[in-house]
Amino acid sequence: MAARTATISRKTNETQIEVSINLDCTPGSQNAQVIEISTGIGFLDHMYHALAKHGGMSLTMKCKGDLWIDDHHTADDAIALGTAFKQALGEVRGIRRYGTGFAPLDEALSRAVIDICSRPYCVTDLGLKREKIGDLSTEMIPHIFYSFAIASGATLHVDVLRGENDHHRSESAFKALALAIKQAIERTGGDDIPSTKGVL
Repeated sequence: MAARTATISRKTNETQIEVSINLDCTPGSQNAQVIEISTGIGFLDHMYHALAKHGGMSLTMKCKGDLWIDDHHTADDAIALGTAFKQALGEVRGIRRYGTGFAPLDEALSRAVIDICSRPYCVTDLGLKREKIGDLSTEMIPHIFYSFAIASGATLHVDVLRGENDHHRSESAFKALALAIKQAIERTGGDDIPSTKGVL
């Protein structure tokens, strides 16, 4: 089977980011899972680490952003992650396409549903109340999901169904997305395009 890997660099006047991804590092695969995240925002690193770990992916991400201004441009570089994901996946053929994930974290429970369909769209309902978690503005968390969905060409719905603690709510949302992605990109053993249109 062809390796599903990608490495991209994205440089703007606001950020410089390098992302390497391998989609096939689940336990039992022959690929060791390597996760190295450095964005300059501790809580964001924590969320990306959870996404990769539970999504069965290797992910290396190094970002230098204009954090002396704020966290917006660095967090918005989920664009680079989505682009690398799309490149690594290649043609949408021989995969399940749809994925659903539920992830609890103590009192919090989140659901994520993804359709890898080349119809980018994103709906989130996270119900976050704090202004920040660590150094990450909570308003950026739904924007991260949006940026990833648009860049990867996926339809994405992420909902926190319950929870009191915003750290738990956020982390369960990222873990739910990880499980949904893992299911959606699973190889079926066939070579068909999973669409009645015959093209995605």
